[in-house]
Amino acid sequence: MAQIFHPSMNTISRVSLGLILGLVVGGFYLLNVYHRSPYVTQANVVRSQPVPFSHKHHVKGLGVDCRYCHTSVEDGASAGLPPTHTCMTCHSQIWSKSPMLEPVRESFRTKEPLKWTRVHDLPDFVYFDHSIHVAQGVGCSTCHGPVDEMPLMWRHSTLHMEWCLECHRQPEAYLRPREEVFNMDWEPPKDQIQQGLRLVQAHGVESKTSCSTCHR
Repeated sequence: MAQIFHPSMNTISRVSLGLILGLVVGGFYLLNVYHRSPYVTQANVVRSQPVPFSHKHHVKGLGVDCRYCHTSVEDGASAGLPPTHTCMTCHSQIWSKSPMLEPVRESFRTKEPLKWTRVHDLPDFVYFDHSIHVAQGVGCSTCHGPVDEMPLMWRHSTLHMEWCLECHRQPEAYLRPREEVFNMDWEPPKDQIQQGLRLVQAHGVESKTSCSTCHR
Protein backbone atom coordinates (compact mmCIF):
# COMPACT_ATOMS: atom_id res chain seq x y z
CA MET A 1 0.00 0.00 0.00
CA ALA A 2 1.30 3.42 -0.95
CA GLN A 3 2.34 5.77 1.85
CA ILE A 4 -0.41 8.33 2.42
CA PHE A 5 1.58 11.00 4.25
CA HIS A 6 4.95 12.39 3.32
CA PRO A 7 7.73 11.51 5.83
CA SER A 8 8.10 15.17 6.63
CA MET A 9 4.70 15.03 8.35
CA ASN A 10 6.38 13.30 11.30
CA THR A 11 8.51 16.38 11.87
CA ILE A 12 5.59 18.74 11.26
CA SER A 13 3.38 16.88 13.77
CA ARG A 14 6.10 16.97 16.45
CA VAL A 15 6.68 20.68 15.89
CA SER A 16 2.92 21.34 15.92
CA LEU A 17 2.46 19.47 19.21
CA GLY A 18 5.42 21.32 20.68
CA LEU A 19 3.96 24.66 19.62
CA ILE A 20 0.56 23.80 21.08
CA LEU A 21 2.14 22.72 24.36
CA GLY A 22 4.28 25.87 24.39
CA LEU A 23 1.23 28.05 23.81
CA VAL A 24 -0.65 26.37 26.66
CA VAL A 25 2.27 26.66 29.09
CA GLY A 26 3.03 30.19 27.90
CA GLY A 27 -0.62 31.16 28.31
CA PHE A 28 -0.66 29.97 31.92
CA TYR A 29 2.62 31.79 32.57
CA LEU A 30 1.31 35.05 31.11
CA LEU A 31 -1.92 34.68 33.07
CA ASN A 32 0.11 34.23 36.26
CA VAL A 33 2.24 37.30 35.45
CA TYR A 34 -0.92 39.30 34.77
CA HIS A 35 -2.52 38.10 38.03
CA ARG A 36 0.54 39.27 40.00
CA SER A 37 1.04 42.52 38.11
CA PRO A 38 0.40 45.92 39.74
CA TYR A 39 -2.42 46.37 37.21
CA VAL A 40 -4.37 43.67 39.06
CA THR A 41 -2.96 43.80 42.61
CA GLN A 42 -2.59 47.61 42.70
CA ALA A 43 0.61 47.03 44.69
CA ASN A 44 2.90 50.09 44.68
CA VAL A 45 0.29 52.08 42.78
CA VAL A 46 -0.71 55.43 44.29
CA ARG A 47 -4.49 55.80 44.49
CA SER A 48 -6.09 59.19 43.92
CA GLN A 49 -7.80 60.69 46.97
CA PRO A 50 -10.07 63.69 47.57
CA VAL A 51 -7.23 65.23 49.61
CA PRO A 52 -3.53 64.37 49.07
CA PHE A 53 -2.95 63.21 52.63
CA SER A 54 0.72 62.52 53.38
CA HIS A 55 1.47 59.81 55.93
CA LYS A 56 5.15 60.71 55.63
CA HIS A 57 4.45 64.25 56.79
CA HIS A 58 2.02 63.35 59.57
CA VAL A 59 3.62 60.13 60.86
CA LYS A 60 7.33 60.64 60.37
CA GLY A 61 7.41 64.43 60.27
CA LEU A 62 4.97 65.23 63.06
CA GLY A 63 5.02 61.97 64.98
CA VAL A 64 1.25 61.35 64.82
CA ASP A 65 0.45 57.90 66.21
CA CYS A 66 -1.55 55.52 63.97
CA ARG A 67 -4.27 55.29 66.61
CA TYR A 68 -4.98 59.01 66.55
CA CYS A 69 -6.73 58.62 63.18
CA HIS A 70 -7.41 54.87 63.07
CA THR A 71 -9.18 54.76 66.41
CA SER A 72 -10.74 51.28 66.21
CA VAL A 73 -7.63 49.38 65.13
CA GLU A 74 -7.08 47.87 68.60
CA ASP A 75 -10.64 46.74 69.33
CA GLY A 76 -12.41 46.44 66.00
CA ALA A 77 -12.29 44.44 62.81
CA SER A 78 -11.68 47.61 60.83
CA ALA A 79 -8.96 50.14 61.58
CA GLY A 80 -11.43 52.89 60.78
CA LEU A 81 -11.05 56.16 58.91
CA PRO A 82 -10.94 59.44 60.80
CA PRO A 83 -14.05 61.64 60.74
CA THR A 84 -13.52 65.13 59.38
CA HIS A 85 -13.55 66.72 62.82
CA THR A 86 -10.38 64.76 63.63
CA CYS A 87 -8.64 66.51 60.74
CA MET A 88 -10.10 69.85 61.79
CA THR A 89 -8.75 69.46 65.31
CA CYS A 90 -5.45 70.65 63.84
CA HIS A 91 -6.47 72.22 60.56
CA SER A 92 -8.88 74.71 62.04
CA GLN A 93 -5.69 76.37 63.27
CA ILE A 94 -2.96 75.09 60.91
CA TRP A 95 -3.19 75.67 57.14
CA SER A 96 -6.77 76.75 57.80
CA LYS A 97 -6.92 78.70 54.51
CA SER A 98 -5.06 76.25 52.30
CA PRO A 99 -6.89 75.60 48.97
CA MET A 100 -5.66 72.00 49.11
CA LEU A 101 -7.68 71.45 52.30
CA GLU A 102 -10.91 72.99 51.02
CA PRO A 103 -12.55 69.52 50.62
CA VAL A 104 -11.88 68.93 54.33
CA ARG A 105 -13.43 72.26 55.32
CA GLU A 106 -16.41 71.66 53.05
CA SER A 107 -16.93 68.22 54.57
CA PHE A 108 -16.82 69.76 58.03
CA ARG A 109 -19.33 72.47 57.06
CA THR A 110 -21.78 70.15 55.32
CA LYS A 111 -21.20 67.12 57.58
CA GLU A 112 -20.75 65.01 54.44
CA PRO A 113 -17.91 62.50 54.98
CA LEU A 114 -14.97 62.60 52.60
CA LYS A 115 -15.13 59.75 50.10
CA TRP A 116 -11.69 58.23 50.47
CA THR A 117 -10.47 55.62 47.97
CA ARG A 118 -9.74 52.36 49.78
CA VAL A 119 -6.13 51.31 49.32
CA HIS A 120 -6.32 47.97 51.14
CA ASP A 121 -9.62 46.54 50.00
CA LEU A 122 -10.08 42.83 50.59
CA PRO A 123 -12.73 40.87 48.68
CA ASP A 124 -16.10 40.55 50.40
CA PHE A 125 -15.55 36.82 50.90
CA VAL A 126 -12.46 37.41 53.07
CA TYR A 127 -12.77 38.03 56.82
CA PHE A 128 -10.00 40.06 58.45
CA ASP A 129 -9.92 41.46 61.98
CA HIS A 130 -7.37 44.16 62.79
CA SER A 131 -7.76 43.82 66.56
CA ILE A 132 -6.79 40.14 66.58
CA HIS A 133 -3.60 40.78 64.64
CA VAL A 134 -2.65 43.83 66.72
CA ALA A 135 -3.23 41.94 69.97
CA GLN A 136 -0.97 39.10 68.82
CA GLY A 137 1.90 41.42 67.89
CA VAL A 138 1.53 41.97 64.15
CA GLY A 139 2.92 45.44 63.43
CA CYS A 140 1.30 47.98 61.13
CA SER A 141 4.31 48.02 58.83
CA THR A 142 4.27 44.21 58.52
CA CYS A 143 1.20 44.45 56.29
CA HIS A 144 1.07 48.09 55.24
CA GLY A 145 4.78 48.60 54.62
CA PRO A 146 6.77 51.75 55.45
CA VAL A 147 3.72 54.00 55.73
CA ASP A 148 5.85 56.69 57.37
CA GLU A 149 7.78 56.99 54.09
CA MET A 150 4.71 57.37 51.87
CA PRO A 151 3.94 60.94 50.79
CA LEU A 152 0.85 59.47 49.14
CA MET A 153 -0.60 56.12 50.15
CA TRP A 154 -0.12 52.96 48.13
CA ARG A 155 -0.64 49.26 48.72
CA HIS A 156 2.60 47.69 49.88
CA SER A 157 1.66 44.04 49.29
CA THR A 158 -0.45 42.07 46.85
CA LEU A 159 -2.98 40.90 49.47
CA HIS A 160 -2.97 37.53 47.72
CA MET A 161 -3.90 34.53 49.84
CA GLU A 162 -0.38 33.11 49.59
CA TRP A 163 0.92 36.34 51.13
CA CYS A 164 -1.38 35.93 54.14
CA LEU A 165 -0.44 32.25 54.46
CA GLU A 166 3.27 33.08 54.69
CA CYS A 167 2.58 34.64 58.08
CA HIS A 168 -0.08 32.17 59.17
CA ARG A 169 2.22 29.23 58.50
CA GLN A 170 5.18 30.75 60.34
CA PRO A 171 3.91 33.50 62.67
CA GLU A 172 7.16 33.52 64.67
CA ALA A 173 8.93 35.11 61.73
CA TYR A 174 6.67 38.17 61.85
CA LEU A 175 5.52 38.80 65.42
CA ARG A 176 6.95 41.60 67.52
CA PRO A 177 6.39 42.70 71.14
CA ARG A 178 2.96 44.26 71.58
CA GLU A 179 4.44 47.57 72.65
CA GLU A 180 6.21 47.80 69.27
CA VAL A 181 3.16 47.18 67.07
CA PHE A 182 2.75 50.87 66.20
CA ASN A 183 6.46 51.64 66.06
CA MET A 184 7.25 52.30 62.41
CA ASP A 185 11.01 52.24 63.10
CA TRP A 186 11.01 48.75 64.63
CA GLU A 187 13.37 46.28 62.96
CA PRO A 188 13.35 42.48 63.47
CA PRO A 189 16.25 41.36 65.70
CA LYS A 190 18.84 38.90 64.46
CA ASP A 191 17.25 36.17 66.58
CA GLN A 192 13.72 36.97 65.36
CA ILE A 193 12.70 33.31 65.09
CA GLN A 194 13.72 32.55 68.68
CA GLN A 195 12.02 35.67 70.03
CA GLY A 196 9.03 35.06 67.82
CA LEU A 197 8.62 31.54 69.16
CA ARG A 198 8.59 32.94 72.70
CA LEU A 199 5.86 35.39 71.68
CA VAL A 200 3.87 32.61 70.02
CA GLN A 201 3.95 30.64 73.25
CA ALA A 202 3.30 33.63 75.50
CA HIS A 203 0.29 34.85 73.48
CA GLY A 204 -1.07 31.44 72.56
CA VAL A 205 -0.76 32.13 68.85
CA GLU A 206 -1.95 29.31 66.62
CA SER A 207 -0.85 28.64 63.06
CA LYS A 208 -4.30 28.93 61.48
CA THR A 209 -4.30 27.82 57.85
CA SER A 210 -7.75 26.27 57.46
CA CYS A 211 -10.02 27.84 54.86
CA SER A 212 -12.68 28.80 57.44
CA THR A 213 -10.22 31.04 59.28
CA CYS A 214 -10.63 33.75 56.65
CA HIS A 215 -13.43 32.50 54.39
CA ARG A 216 -16.59 32.51 56.48
